[in-house]
Amino acid sequence: MAESKSVILKIKRQLTPTGKSYWEEFSVPYRPNLNVISALMDIAADPVTRDGKATTPITYDSNCLEEVCGSCAMLINGKARMACSALIDSLEQPIRLEPFSKFPVVRDLATDRRVLFENLKTVKAWVPIDGTYDLGAGPRLSPEEQESAYPLSRCISCCCCMEACPQFNEDTGFVGAATISQVRLFNTHPTGKALKRERLAALMGDGGIQECGYAQNCVEVCPKDIPLTKSISEVGGQVMKQALGDLIRR
Repeated sequence: MAESKSVILKIKRQLTPTGKSYWEEFSVPYRPNLNVISALMDIAADPVTRDGKATTPITYDSNCLEEVCGSCAMLINGKARMACSALIDSLEQPIRLEPFSKFPVVRDLATDRRVLFENLKTVKAWVPIDGTYDLGAGPRLSPEEQESAYPLSRCISCCCCMEACPQFNEDTGFVGAATISQVRLFNTHPTGKALKRERLAALMGDGGIQECGYAQNCVEVCPKDIPLTKSISEVGGQVMKQALGDLIRR
């Protein structure tokens, strides 16, 4: 009888935010179209290491399982990507799973990525409207404007771009490509542009767009193919124009 095929996963674990990290290896049965999240589910159903030692299920974040929510981002064989769309057949074994290295570890593969949402609040990444009464229909967008905005609206807050960015670290406090791209999105919205000056001013401060080294790692790892480098270029020009204008008016 032929031996059944198996998948080997080497997973970096950490039981507490301040605990010491360690590695454990697992083996799960192979099946066609298996993805990393499904393999982690198999481990959760029978949490035993490859050498037969009973252990605890792996902690990780996931929700939609179809690359929409951005929750299951992690390092897979050293690359920042989504675990739900990472197919086992396309990965070299043993498959190494690690938490993002630039975010605080909560436990195992789950990390605290709230810094992205703090950055989005800093640049006021929203459309300012008064929701206390019916404002009627919003402003119309031309097909050209819709076509330009749609790719930017696909951001799922996975933070892959920030993990891959050499400029995103504690020393620079760089807001990252995702935040800059959202500035571009809301600055082009007919109502959202009311806060354009405030958003651009926020990107002039510490950790702002001047920290970008244009390594272009962000656009390479983005799972939604967002034109991040174009956003950085366009917003950078807007920031420079506003800064010069403010200087002249003094």
